Amino acid sequence: MDRQTTDAAGKSRALRVGILSAFLIFTAAAMIGSLIFGSADIAFGRILATLFGPVTGTDGTVIWNIRFPRNLTGALVGADLAVSGAILQAVMKNPLADPGIVGVSSGAGLAGVVMLIFLPEAALLLTPVAFLGAMASAGAVYALAWKNGIRPSRIILAGVAVSAFLGSGISALLVFYADRVQGALLWMVGGLSARSWPQVYALFPYTVLGLALAFCGAKALNILSLGDETASGLGLPVEKVRFLMTAVAALLAAGAVSIAGLIGFVGLVVPHIVRLLIGSDYKYLIPGSALLGAGVLVLCDTVGRIIVAPVEIPAGILMAFLGAPFFLYLLRRNV
Repeated sequence: MDRQTTDAAGKSRALRVGILSAFLIFTAAAMIGSLIFGSADIAFGRILATLFGPVTGTDGTVIWNIRFPRNLTGALVGADLAVSGAILQAVMKNPLADPGIVGVSSGAGLAGVVMLIFLPEAALLLTPVAFLGAMASAGAVYALAWKNGIRPSRIILAGVAVSAFLGSGISALLVFYADRVQGALLWMVGGLSARSWPQVYALFPYTVLGLALAFCGAKALNILSLGDETASGLGLPVEKVRFLMTAVAALLAAGAVSIAGLIGFVGLVVPHIVRLLIGSDYKYLIPGSALLGAGVLVLCDTVGRIIVAPVEIPAGILMAFLGAPFFLYLLRRNV
């Protein structure tokens, strides 16, 4: 019996690793497609020559200075948002939680807009300040939803209210200080237009730190998903873990929002797809969400660039088209 159990566990692990490998291949294919397709298609051989050799000619400049850094930025943002959503769904005990829906992105967005308007020269502080805004928003949602415990419905209602309130604050600032914020409309809908190497360098350390902390907290999230009473009985400091993992989710969301604006639904759609294919073990769910989130956002950005070229549709709009029906589907299922 023990041997059968071990064999079954081994097969399950092999299946999960195989699915993670498929996610990696999908993301790599999306990134390659993003380099090839655009206003002018570029041959795959020319892409390899530019990435692994000297940058020469117009095509080389387009690849190295425009498409490749934008590609990397999209992958980092997608991974951050997807993992942030996966963490929030566990911490808030709500499968409908995501950085945009529960107000975390709006908190980061409001803090980011304040920085852009009043302290535009302090660009290095943008992500840390956005993180503080995301944490404050998450704390407000948690406090408003708490009444003898946490219920999923209260989390959603409180998140929608906080998100709407903070969103109105962002809109008011953009109206009164429109002359100080360039490209504010594109930032509101979320997108990767004009993102290049400075954005990659700014986001990369926050992504590495956030993903590492998320993976280290996978075991605690697995225990937390069993319920507060069971988790406490197993010796888990529930509220401490909830606070720390919310901080990790806020850090990831804040980094993404400060670079790409308010892109929604990545943190809702991607973790659910990964959970359906891999299961709810966060040791696999977190890396799976990171890989698939990166690929999905890069793919949406590529489609947005070429579908009605030369006009560009921001990735945030395409994600809303995909995510809103998925959200309604989850509500219909009473998840």
